This record gives sequence, C-alpha cells and structure tokens, in this order.
Amino acid sequence: MRAAAKVRTVTGWRRWLMAFLAGASAATALAPFYLLPMMAAGVTVLVLLIDGADAHEKPIRSAFAVGWFWGFGYFLAGVYWMALSFFVQADQFAWMAPFAMMGMPAFLALFTGAAAAISSAFWETGWARIAFFTAVFALVEYARGHVLTGLPWNLTGQLFAGSAVGSQTAAWYGAYGLSLVATFLAAAPAAGLKGDGAKPLSGLYVMLGGAALLYGVGAIRLALPEPQSDAREIVRIVQPNIPQREKIDWSFWAKNFERQMEHSRGAIPPDAKLFIVWPENGAPLLAEAQSALDALSRELPENSVLIVGTVRREAGNGGEERWYNSVAVVEETPRGREVVSFYDKHHLVPVGEYLPLYGFFKSIGLAALTPYQDRGFYSGAAPQVLTAGGSAFAPMICYEAIFPGASYPRAERPDWLVVVTNDAWFGDSSGPRQHLDMARLRSVETGLPMARSANTGVSALIDAKGRILSRIPLYQAGKIEAPIPAKLPPTLYDRLGDGLFFVMAAALILLSFQQKLVARDKR
Repeated sequence: MRAAAKVRTVTGWRRWLMAFLAGASAATALAPFYLLPMMAAGVTVLVLLIDGADAHEKPIRSAFAVGWFWGFGYFLAGVYWMALSFFVQADQFAWMAPFAMMGMPAFLALFTGAAAAISSAFWETGWARIAFFTAVFALVEYARGHVLTGLPWNLTGQLFAGSAVGSQTAAWYGAYGLSLVATFLAAAPAAGLKGDGAKPLSGLYVMLGGAALLYGVGAIRLALPEPQSDAREIVRIVQPNIPQREKIDWSFWAKNFERQMEHSRGAIPPDAKLFIVWPENGAPLLAEAQSALDALSRELPENSVLIVGTVRREAGNGGEERWYNSVAVVEETPRGREVVSFYDKHHLVPVGEYLPLYGFFKSIGLAALTPYQDRGFYSGAAPQVLTAGGSAFAPMICYEAIFPGASYPRAERPDWLVVVTNDAWFGDSSGPRQHLDMARLRSVETGLPMARSANTGVSALIDAKGRILSRIPLYQAGKIEAPIPAKLPPTLYDRLGDGLFFVMAAALILLSFQQKLVARDKR
C-alpha cells in the first residue's frame, strides 16, 4: 500500500518517467521475452498513476499525459525494429531511422493517452475503475487496429500468443477479446491499492486465478480430439534466407530463384498432391518470365502446385503501368506450367508500399520511398480464396496477417491459410518473432491451419489450434515438408467476428456504472 501511495503521488517529470518505464517494462511481456508478469506490473502502475491524476488541477489532461508516456515507452520498446528497415538502403534512407523510431511510438501513444484520459473522466474506486479502464483500453486498441488503415501490432493479448495453450480462447472472441482479458488481468492487482476498503491482495488473487483458468481452458481445448489430416496433401514451405540487399537487387533475381528451387525439388508419392510455398516476392514478374516458368516445368515434381509471392504489373485505364504485390498460383497445363491465378495484396503498408500523400512527398523529394515507380503499389480489392489442386486456401501477404477477422471473405471459408512474407528488412530483432505470434492467432481464431513462408524467418507450419508443428529460425535456409493439418469446424469467432468482444466490453462498462451506483447508495 505504501508503494502504491508513492506511485499515485509522484509529481513532475518523475511521474512521466515512471509512466514511460512502466510502459517499456510491459513490452517485455511480448515476444521474444515473454516476461508475462511485467505486463501486470506495467499496467498496474498506469492505473495507479491515473489514480493520482485526481489530485491535479486538470485531471483529464494529467491522465492523458501519463497514458501517452506509458504508450511511448511501450511502443518504443515494442516496435523500435521498424527503424532497422531504413538501414537496408542506408545511403538513401538511414537519416530517416531516428524519425521513424521516435515518430511511430509517439503517434501510437496517442491511443493509450486517449484511453487513460477517457478512463479518468469516469474514474471511480476499487473494481469499478478496473472494469471501466479495461473496457476503454480494449476499445481504444480496437480503434488503433482500424484508424488510418490500422496497426493492431502488439495488442496486450499478444502476451498469450507465445504459446498455443494461452491463446485458445481467441477462438471465441478473437485477438481483441484476448486483449480485453489480458488488460483486465494485468490491471487487477491495482483493484485493492487505493485505500478504499478493498482487500489489498484481492486483485492479485483474481489475476492469478484468472490466468490459471485461461490456461486451464486452453489445455482442455488442446486435448480435445480433432480431425485427421489427409496424408496425400503435402505442403513444402521454402525459406531461402536471401539477404535483403540481394533481395531487392534485380541482378540477383536469377540466383535468388535458384536458391528457392534448391529446396523445391524432390519427388513425392504418386498419389499425393504437393503444394510448394515460396515467400513474398519470391519470383518478381514471374508471369512475364517465360524462362522461369520453363524451369519450373522441368524441375518441379509432377502433381505439384507452386504458391509464390510475386510482383506483377498491368496497364491502367490511362495507359500507365500499375504494380501489385501479389501471390501467384502456378499449375501444370497442357502448355507447361503457367500462372493460373493471382491474389493482389489489398491491405498495403503506408509509406513502405504506397504514399498516402504522394504529391507532398514528391514535392520534397521523398517519392523514392516506395518500390516500383513513384506511386508504389496499387491495392487489390479485398481478401480472396484461391483454389489450386482441388484445395481452397486464403493467401495473405506479410502485414495482412496481423489483422483479425480479415483473412478471407466471411462466406468463403477455405481449407487452410497461406502467408508469404519477408521480414529480412528488420534483422535479428523482436519484429519477426512478434509477426509470427500474430499470424498464429489467425489460425486459432479461424480454426484453420497455416503455411507461413518467410524469406529469412520465421517460416512455420501451424495447425488449426495455433500449435507450431515445425519452424525454420531466422537466418537459416531450408524447407518444411509435411501433410497439411486438418481444419476444424468453424469457430465462434469465425461466426460472430468481434461481436463477443463488444459484448464483453459493454458488460464491463455496465458493471462499472452499477458498482458506482452501489457505492453512492452506501454513502
């Protein structure tokens, strides 16, 4: 209680520093560290600092400030690796790295600042404030995943994604619901630390009991029987381990193609169907490269399908060339292997793949930030389901795998998910590991297995409950070959989307106001 009182009453720059350090500490609960208690410590400190905002002349502004500094620490520690991409072409873009490293966390921290400010405006005591804070924080995270195309990176629930057992309940309420649960459990220790008559350790017991229940339910779900996979449908996931400087240099394209071919050859049983998966942009302009298609015809095993990241171009209405970041499906035809279908990435990365304010950036000489002509890529229309070799799959390219509920059209549930990505931009950092955790949540949410091919890690075969059956670490070349795991029946999240999450958030808000009324009646 004394320590809690000191946190609440700290003032000046020490208050902001404490919030910053608490947020940075909370980020260590995520990949690659998984120090789960640090999320509870960080969020509890944030709640206590919001408690202390009442003593300030402008409490809502004070709460926003501590929320912003908390978020700045959290995102600086969590997404620092984004700046590493600017060093791949250091001669052009290294000067921008400090701006990216500081600017992105500063922007994302506006959301945690808003959550703290809104919470402070309706602040109460005991469990009422924990319930309201949890609901608001979770709803603001949902907003962060959608505003300005959205960036749901490192949601608090991501701390459970490091293990399949901790993430199983996402099959009911998705990643946002899992974040609501994580935030509630992390904030619970603060429930009895305001000197309002609540037992000081009650919140700690709730946190420990809730975590035990979450993991217990996960263990039970993992132990339930599930369909058997069809051993005749085999996936071969290729990780070529190409350095990013060589990946973007056209003079290395032929060498890079051969690196992937090395891991793609090899016969299969005569009654089997093989799906070979190459990473994002594994074969640029493949549809225009007849020599590459001829090599695929000669060297890939019979009865195999290649699913490969590519770049394609087409003529626009005005005669200009339009470039797309795509997935191509290459199948056998009477004329040899041909590209039979495409999926065009529909959720592009701002600045990295297109310039939202193209005219402005061009005027200041920064149009070259995007690849393949000044304007960058054009976006596809929507998620798709492609069919190849008698199997339906939903392709996702890199960044698209971080968005809950957007893996495929709701009425077209496929048999499996395919993710092609290239995290080599971000080096041996936490970024590729965090990206993998977010991708595996898509399998838990949908009840579908996933084949994930990354240029230099982390490639993985994931079953329909989010268990990683096999993986290739960062900076290793190799392949994963195994039967495609079976899919499960549609999950509750697959049917309802984020509906249950909103019900949970609304219930917490109602509970908070009900507790507030009870407290007033007692007075």
